[in-house]
Amino acid sequence: MIAGLGGAIIWNLFTWYYGLPSSSSHALIGGVAGAVVASQGFASLNARGLVEGIFFPLIMSPIIGFIIAYLMMGLIFTLVGRVAPQKVNKHFSKLQIVSAAFMAFSHGSNDAQKSMGIITAALLSAGLIPAFKVPMWVIIACATAMALGTSIGGWRIIKTMGSRIIKLEPVHGFAAETSAAMVIIAASLFGKPVSTTHVISASIMGVGATKRMSAVRWVVAKNIINAWVLTAPLSAIVAASVYFLISVF
Repeated sequence: MIAGLGGAIIWNLFTWYYGLPSSSSHALIGGVAGAVVASQGFASLNARGLVEGIFFPLIMSPIIGFIIAYLMMGLIFTLVGRVAPQKVNKHFSKLQIVSAAFMAFSHGSNDAQKSMGIITAALLSAGLIPAFKVPMWVIIACATAMALGTSIGGWRIIKTMGSRIIKLEPVHGFAAETSAAMVIIAASLFGKPVSTTHVISASIMGVGATKRMSAVRWVVAKNIINAWVLTAPLSAIVAASVYFLISVF
């Protein structure tokens, strides 16, 4: 568990430094899988569970987020397309507070659960709890850590998400946040771990595509997608390396 978390943390810090919104979900899953393979071999992995329960939802959720955001932005344009842009953004700047809160709630509903699951598994394997039931202090600790990390995480990823993919205005932010939150909440209700980072990034791209395809800075989008693809395998490699270092010392 320590090696898996170490791999995820190191990769997340690396992508944070370069302002790439990579997936902590991919990093966590890749890190744990890499540490397990390093210690027990590939036979210990539940391949079907990884594909059906984890990787399929992780891959499909950004695609769904893109489509929903594209459709929602199109609907908004249909309803308020003839209203002056300044007036539209004035109203949506207030609505975006609601959509941002919705997005934050959905973020916690999915991402915090992964950390709780890892910590509870560690407690169970160490014999500190009798059954796989999440203790209240784990819930509070994970929620607090997520709130603090989100609030003081720095401007690198915020800048990438807010201005480098497309030029976001309040109406675009509302559509992207609401669409992403809907996808994430649905995944949480079905018990599927998805990447909030992937979903909101794809939703922003979907919103931008309604203006025109050139409105999306595809070079930036390509770098983000590359980080998506590399996150799980590189986190696994880093975690395996951390495991071997721990084993040596």
